Amino acid sequence: MTANSTSESSASAQEDKPATTASGASAASAGRTEPGRRVKLTLARVDPFSVLKISFLLSVALGIAGVVAVAVLWGMLNGMGVFSTITESVNELQSGAQSSTRVDIADWFSFGRVIALAVVFGGIDVILLTAISTLTAFVYNICATLLGGVQMTLSDD
Repeated sequence: MTANSTSESSASAQEDKPATTASGASAASAGRTEPGRRVKLTLARVDPFSVLKISFLLSVALGIAGVVAVAVLWGMLNGMGVFSTITESVNELQSGAQSSTRVDIADWFSFGRVIALAVVFGGIDVILLTAISTLTAFVYNICATLLGGVQMTLSDD
């Protein structure tokens, strides 16, 4: 990221040091408070490659967290017996329809199948978030060129 400074200060290193009294104590400790330095900055450009790297790492971390969350949720649901209860309910409803096939929800939602699906969604998430973030950086750079970027004021309080 690049920032353009429009500050009128920083002529010498003396301006950055707090003022001292005759006894050597700073003005802030003597009871007088000086206002902090204020710098007006403009965010003129964002490096798309930096955005690509950061968004890739963050989306990979998000994908891993999603897979772990799915694994924990599946373990909790399986431990509470949700899958067996759904299987019993579906088979009870199906028994009145004169059907000889039995449905087993636990086979459909096995741990391996659910984790594999979570990994696939995590991979798609990594690709999409990285691409969208990088595209957003390019669009911001075009808009900042046309309009001047985002201006902000930072203070040293």
